[in-house]
Amino acid sequence: MNKHPMFCILALSLVLPGAASGQDLAGTLKKIKDNGTIVLGVRESSVPFSYHDDDQKPIGYAVDICRRVVEAVKTRIGVSDLKVEYVPANANNRIPLMANGTIDLECASTSNLEERQKVVAFSITHFVSNIRAIVRKDAPYKTLKDLNGKAIAVIPGMTSLPLLLKYAVDNKVSFERIPGKDVAEAFLLFQTQRAEAFVFDDVLLASMVANSPPPHGYRMLDDTLRSEPNALMMRKDDGPFKELVDATMLTMIKSGELEALYSKWFMQPIPPHGINLNFPISKELRDALANPNDKGV
Repeated sequence: MNKHPMFCILALSLVLPGAASGQDLAGTLKKIKDNGTIVLGVRESSVPFSYHDDDQKPIGYAVDICRRVVEAVKTRIGVSDLKVEYVPANANNRIPLMANGTIDLECASTSNLEERQKVVAFSITHFVSNIRAIVRKDAPYKTLKDLNGKAIAVIPGMTSLPLLLKYAVDNKVSFERIPGKDVAEAFLLFQTQRAEAFVFDDVLLASMVANSPPPHGYRMLDDTLRSEPNALMMRKDDGPFKELVDATMLTMIKSGELEALYSKWFMQPIPPHGINLNFPISKELRDALANPNDKGV
């Protein structure tokens, strides 16, 4: 699943053909055709991947990718008036909702982790998040090592915390950990100077900064604790559906459509408040788009 040429074959064999008969379908595709509905799992506030606009309608980068998949599904199963249902899915229930058949495809920024691959499957990568630290623009810190002995805002239960602890051991430094229950609280601890830095996913840090006054008062350190591929999530061991999803995304990558979507959601003003994240494509994501794969970490 990691070879680019194979995706080219999938794109030709799965996206271009017409409808399949009911007897040719199995798994998720058969479920969708039998029900006349595809169920997409979406987030309510994961900006800019999957969130609600002012009308409480799902929008975002990952949602747009899923809508292209929906069009491919319509062609594959021969149902032009296929209904689309959106079901809220969060970090705690997304995998159970997938496993029990409630949702057919999750449209968000879920990290493709090898541990998760034991119970669910992932599409090829659509984003790569980096675990990084944000500091105030006028702070003297250049690297994480410079924060030795300083307070850092963290969120217990997130992968960023054990990665930070490992960094401390490996580099013989120590940090005072100031816990926040969620992104908003941890950012507030940092923003109000109870912590000198906040360690988390870079794109979510950028989102918090863009929505905070002054948006240019912060900067990220270059250190990356880990890069995590993000992808659409689906049921495990459903080859035909995964192949269709991957082929659709590969077509988007090759045509430039995926990069155009990235620009729309990460480099331009987005609803509902016209905030521009100003978050250019990273080297890691460019590498992932140049060599499409579904490899986890």
